[in-house]
Amino acid sequence: MRRRFFLTGLAATACFAARPTLAGPVERPRALSLQNLHTGERVSADYWAGGQYIPGGLDEISKVLRDHRNGAKHAIDPKLLDLLHTVHNKLETSQPFQVISGYRSPESNAKLAAASSGVAKHSMHMDGKAIDIRVPGVELLNLHKAAKSLKGGGVGYYAASNFVHMDVGRVRYW
Repeated sequence: MRRRFFLTGLAATACFAARPTLAGPVERPRALSLQNLHTGERVSADYWAGGQYIPGGLDEISKVLRDHRNGAKHAIDPKLLDLLHTVHNKLETSQPFQVISGYRSPESNAKLAAASSGVAKHSMHMDGKAIDIRVPGVELLNLHKAAKSLKGGGVGYYAASNFVHMDVGRVRYW
């Protein structure tokens, strides 16, 4: 009888111990710091908090990532921002991302693709799903490795031009 009482009590304790708490860990807001190398503009903005994206933060980021050639603005895919946020945390740096290219209008992309075989005619930059970046004080190869390790999309290494391309398309590396 004692043994059954002990085992019943032990089972009840295990059930309560394994039960998830109603108030889970609170996730900190997500923020990004970006510097557009073509316009000189900078932004440090929270873009996600309390389980949702923040329209004002997303808009501030989209403004800095607009096409610097003609001023065209496009929404940036939040998945790309989340990927950048994760890479930044992985690198353990406080430096902003330096942006070489964010959004590209179809007109700008067509001109670049006509001038270079290295620019895709249907670039993900035109959908706000790609970015070309570097980080001051972080070796380009380390940025490339950090981005690749996340398996969040395409990652390209452009040593001669000093940037890493990241996108939220299918996983592939070059």
